[in-house]
Amino acid sequence: MRLVLIGAPAAGKGTQARKLVEYYKLAYISTGDMLREEVSKGTELGNQAKSIMASGGLVPDELIIAIVQERIKQDDCKSGFILDGFPRTEVQAEKLEEMVHIDKAIYINAPDELMLQRITARETCPKCGASYNKISLPSKVAGICDVCQEGLIQRKDDTLEAGKARLKTFHDQSEPLVEYYKKKGILFEVDGTGQLEDITKAIIQELGALA
Repeated sequence: MRLVLIGAPAAGKGTQARKLVEYYKLAYISTGDMLREEVSKGTELGNQAKSIMASGGLVPDELIIAIVQERIKQDDCKSGFILDGFPRTEVQAEKLEEMVHIDKAIYINAPDELMLQRITARETCPKCGASYNKISLPSKVAGICDVCQEGLIQRKDDTLEAGKARLKTFHDQSEPLVEYYKKKGILFEVDGTGQLEDITKAIIQELGALA
């Protein structure tokens, strides 16, 4: 099973992806995580992406396509994978189709006002990468990672200003993906304002025939 997750920043793509990965035993491919790792390592790609990501923009197609193309060749992707953060444009979606067949595109839909609240409330563990949200998914101890007890941080692109820019980028460049996959007959839209567990159940129910 090969899945694509679509949604605005803070729609819950990463949270739902991790739940589905655990449930279906699929590979989890987060282009955002991969890019942030490149930035932290100070690689050539990371340096190119750093300023773009900080301002809320999209990394150029050729860079992100090359990363994904190499990633899906790895052994853990043979039994299926979930793509979180790619494709973000129709051009990327078309390139992805040239690489591999996608079974289902899941669109987590939620209003901008809620997304901005979630973006500015997000916290991330710099050690293990676990994600939290002060509003919807807080850590058990405020400011401390549940997994490895490291102090949590806020990403530089999780400010209000960057959040607004990222939402505009989503509407301008990524939202057309909803219609793109709808035309292909593989889109499933789920309400992203509900409880996390209810959203997961709805997705699993939809994917039942594919499992």
